[in-house]
Amino acid sequence: MEEFRKPVIRRRRSARSSVGMPGWQSALAALLLAAPAQAGPIQTLPLGAYYCELPGDAERGTGVHVPSEDFAILHSSSYTADGQVGSYLMSRGIMEMTSGPHQGEKFHLISPNFLRKLNADGTDSELRCVRSFTNSRG
Repeated sequence: MEEFRKPVIRRRRSARSSVGMPGWQSALAALLLAAPAQAGPIQTLPLGAYYCELPGDAERGTGVHVPSEDFAILHSSSYTADGQVGSYLMSRGIMEMTSGPHQGEKFHLISPNFLRKLNADGTDSELRCVRSFTNSRG
């Protein structure tokens, strides 16, 4: 008659980091700590209306206004366009409209008052948006 042996169940030990956390927790902590550094500081645009246009040429003269692309920057990283409000996120010179009528559109910050819309491949398009100023001299 064969002797029956009870199987030995061994607990699997998780890998531990040098600070005593399991390996997956250590990796998650490193990822969370690194994310803000990779994303860069959050920025905002100057408040005001941005007038969008395509460049002009010898036939048309100055830029050609594209009213459907116009927007105005409001407080708290929000914007308005076509009578609707949305939000945007800007970091490392790239502004992305994250909600609202222009959701998903991205712009390259050329200067604080000048943005260039980005193509799907991330290159600058011809469309430019410039913050408009009102003349306060009457």
